[in-house]
Amino acid sequence: MQQFIYIASIWIIPVLISITMHEAAHGYAANLLGDDTAKKLGRVTLNPLKHIDRFGTVILPLLLIVMKSPFVFGWAKPVPVKFYRLKNPLRDMIIVAIAGPVTNVVLAFVAASILSTMHNFALLDNPWLVRTLANFFFINIILAVFNMIPIPPLDGGRVAVGLLPQPLSYQLARLERYGFFIIITALFVLPLIGKKIGITLEPIHWFIQSVSSFLISIIAFITGLQI
Repeated sequence: MQQFIYIASIWIIPVLISITMHEAAHGYAANLLGDDTAKKLGRVTLNPLKHIDRFGTVILPLLLIVMKSPFVFGWAKPVPVKFYRLKNPLRDMIIVAIAGPVTNVVLAFVAASILSTMHNFALLDNPWLVRTLANFFFINIILAVFNMIPIPPLDGGRVAVGLLPQPLSYQLARLERYGFFIIITALFVLPLIGKKIGITLEPIHWFIQSVSSFLISIIAFITGLQI
């Protein structure tokens, strides 16, 4: 039990902070660009209780920890944005969407810089802090990449809707009601089917691992972090 609490703490704390900052960034960007819906609902805040989704923030990360997944991630309650209230709806929708992933990349830079500094000054004598910071680094990378998958309602889907020609944009936007079902199917159902038939069917895992590895190598190079 003590070991489980330790493992949960070094994962859940980074997940909560990362998801909270991600969602608050969406609300803050929307407010700056003309839509104060999130602000009126108290979502432009760093209070995690305002953003927690029972399944996405708590149950899913715990399940992934128990299943010994190679990575842990989750999501919070989506920040409500009325895109028609934005100053330039099409352009600003993209800005609001990428605000979350950009925030996660910035947080990953911060965590990497702290870890690199701790290594340079031989301050790695606190295993809990080191592992929590390392997890914070990797979780923010994964959240940024996961959310940029071009399937609405993920941020990447909203960016794609804003960038694609109107006919394609309209068709992609119509997928939003099925978005999370598609994602959960790709994450859990397809890999199970693949194992049954002897074929690797892990498109989202491949995307996350490939893009995450690229980002990690760039940030590690810039900050001097030794992976």
